[in-house]
Amino acid sequence: NSLPAGTHLSEKSPLHPPPHRRLHSDMNTKQYRVPALLSLVAATLVGCGHAEHTAATLPALPAVKTSVKLIQPADLPLLEEATGTVRARRRATLEAKVSGKILELPLTLGQEVKAGDRMAVIAAEEIQARVDQAKALLEQARREEARFAGLLKSGSVTQQEYDNMKARLAVAEGGLREAETMLGYTAVTAPFDGRVTRKLAEVGDLASPGRPIAEMEDGATPRLEADVPESLMGTVKPGDSLGILAGTNRLNAVVAEVAPAADASSRTFLVKLDLPAGAPLRTGQFARVLVPAGRQTVLVVPAESVVRRGQLEYVLVVRDGKAALRLIRTGRAVEGGVTVLSGLDAGETIAVSAATTLADGQPVETP
Repeated sequence: NSLPAGTHLSEKSPLHPPPHRRLHSDMNTKQYRVPALLSLVAATLVGCGHAEHTAATLPALPAVKTSVKLIQPADLPLLEEATGTVRARRRATLEAKVSGKILELPLTLGQEVKAGDRMAVIAAEEIQARVDQAKALLEQARREEARFAGLLKSGSVTQQEYDNMKARLAVAEGGLREAETMLGYTAVTAPFDGRVTRKLAEVGDLASPGRPIAEMEDGATPRLEADVPESLMGTVKPGDSLGILAGTNRLNAVVAEVAPAADASSRTFLVKLDLPAGAPLRTGQFARVLVPAGRQTVLVVPAESVVRRGQLEYVLVVRDGKAALRLIRTGRAVEGGVTVLSGLDAGETIAVSAATTLADGQPVETP
C-alpha cells in the first residue's frame, strides 16, 4: 500500500524471489530440521535410559511393623441430625413495674446474684407521697375508730355507725398496704440464684413497665432445645438418651420434654434435653442432636488408621505383605472409629498403628 502509484511487482522483485531460490531455501530449512529432530530423539532415549537406571538402583524400603485390622460390616443405628441451641432451664427478663428514672444499676455481665438481691433502684417520688398520704389517712381512721368505740358504749352512736367506721379503717389500712407495695416495686430484685447475661439499660434511663432492664439465667442446669422434624418424632420420647455434638464435644443428654404440637411454619417439634452436670457448654451455643432413624450396615475403621492430607483421606491396605495407599471418604464418628462411605471393601485388611509412617508399596510386618 506504501508503493508509489504506477509501480508493479515482478518476479525479479525482492518481494517475489525466483522459483529456484525458493526451492533452495526450502531444502536448506529441511536440512537443518532433520538433524535437530534426530538430536532431540537421541536425547530423549538417553534420558529414558538414565531414568531406568536410576529406578533400578533405588534402595528398597525397609519393612515396618504395624498392627492391622480386618474390616467387617457392622450393623449400627442410622442417625439423623437435628439442630438445637443450648439454653438455661430458668431464665428471666427483669423489668420495672413502675415508671421512673433509674437511680442504681449495680450490674456487670456474668455477675453471680442470689435470689432477692437488688438489681436496680427506680426513683418514684409520687409513690412515696402516696405512702405518706396513706399513713396519715390510716392514723385519722384509727383515731375515729377509737372515738366511735367510746360513743358506742355510751349509746351516742348506733352499731351500724360504728361498723361503718370500722370499714373506713379497713379501707385506710388497705390503701397503705397498696402504696407500700408500689414503693417496693421501685427496687428490682433477682427472682432466683443465677448470673447476669445481658444489661439493657444504664443509670439515668427511664424505666417503665414492659421495658427490659437486664436478663439473667440459672446456668447451673443447662438444656438443649432442638427442632426435630416430624418424620423423626416416632423415635423420640421423654426419658430417651440421645447423642449430642457441640463443637469438639460429644456427650449424651436425656429427653425431658416433647412439644405435643408441631410448629406450623417449620413442621418441627420442640424437644428439650437435659444436659449432664458439668457439661462444657455455654448457653446460646449451637449443637446437634443425633436422632435414631433406623439401622444400617456400614464399614467402621479405627480413627488412627485414617491419614488426612488437606482434603484427602486415605488408609493403607495390607496385601501380599505390602501397604497400598487407598483413597477413602469417611462419614460420622461412631464408637470404635469412623464410618467409611466409599473406597474400601469388606474383608480387606488395613494398617492401624503405623499408618502415618507407611509409604505406598512399603513392606509390612504384622504381629
